[in-house]
Amino acid sequence: MMTILTISGSPSADSRSTFLVATLASRLHDLGIDTRSLDVRDIPAHDLLHARFDSPAIVDFVNQVQRADAVIIGTPIYKAAYSGVLKALLDLLPQTAFHDKLILPVATGGSAAHFLAVDYALKPVLSALGARHILSTVFATEAQLVRNANKGYVFADEVRVRLDDAIDQLAQGVVSGERRLSVTQAGALTERRQALAASGA
Repeated sequence: MMTILTISGSPSADSRSTFLVATLASRLHDLGIDTRSLDVRDIPAHDLLHARFDSPAIVDFVNQVQRADAVIIGTPIYKAAYSGVLKALLDLLPQTAFHDKLILPVATGGSAAHFLAVDYALKPVLSALGARHILSTVFATEAQLVRNANKGYVFADEVRVRLDDAIDQLAQGVVSGERRLSVTQAGALTERRQALAASGA
């Protein structure tokens, strides 16, 4: 069974990007996929600022990345760049940390113009870390993720479609030609996703 690691790179616990990443993690878990989550806020600031490669939190982070078959990386876009705290975290990874892993970028921004920051700022860093299998970014603007009274967010239809597409690709486990899920496994995952969608989950 493949393992997917989600990394939330937002400094805010209730940000839109954090919500998107949590939604993906929940949906994948419901499909029976082993999903682990890591929040950049859980890493001690001292370890990040001083690049303490030997700290228990950083060692555990690196080990989680190494064990994962796929990694979901979420970030808000600020002033045409992804979050600085996420950059500090990614800088602590080995040079080939994302080699042969499926990577899904997830980002939010004030407008559609912020989407370009993923291509020009985040993806080059992912490639520098060895990523060769980067899926299409799940991106949402503030208008497409509206906060509701329960401190969650309501998706616009186009964002829901992007999430469904991303989940389908991740569930297939297309990391490499040698690591694809069998037809039976893939079919079972698709059936479970369709059943969950029909039930409104």
